[in-house]
Amino acid sequence: MRWLRFAVFILIVTVLQVSLLGIVAVTQLNIRPNLLLILLVFFAIYCNTTDAIITSFAIGFAADISIASVMGSHTISFGLLGTALAYLHRVIAIRKMPYQSLAIFVIGSLAGALAHLLALLKGQAAISNIYTVILGTALYSAIVGPVLFLPAAWWMRIKTHRFSRH
Repeated sequence: MRWLRFAVFILIVTVLQVSLLGIVAVTQLNIRPNLLLILLVFFAIYCNTTDAIITSFAIGFAADISIASVMGSHTISFGLLGTALAYLHRVIAIRKMPYQSLAIFVIGSLAGALAHLLALLKGQAAISNIYTVILGTALYSAIVGPVLFLPAAWWMRIKTHRFSRH
């Protein structure tokens, strides 16, 4: 793993997540793709297990910083679910785009629900349409996510073998 590239990449994606994704958001429901969630699934699929666990917690920390809610809720939820996906990937290959979309949707739904539950336990007030936002964000991320895997692999210099004959 190229950790300096990873740190720069996460910094750029976090800034994009906070600043520019309002352009493509569904404004009535505040639904926008979660680039950090997409990267969580990308690194859990394409890195070895140890690197995937480290990147999951780091991406969760970046999500906590970008959302500016209760600190630690996304770090814990992204870390746990990214670790589970990395171990699951050792058993089940998640290399095709529909499976990657499904993984992004499931992990996004579970991570959003777990982060919301942890935030409620710390005393944050509940939002009225939180599950619509969680499922909408997971679905939006699942639609655009696998398309962003190729540029992420290029930046991180990870071989995806997507177009090989094997």
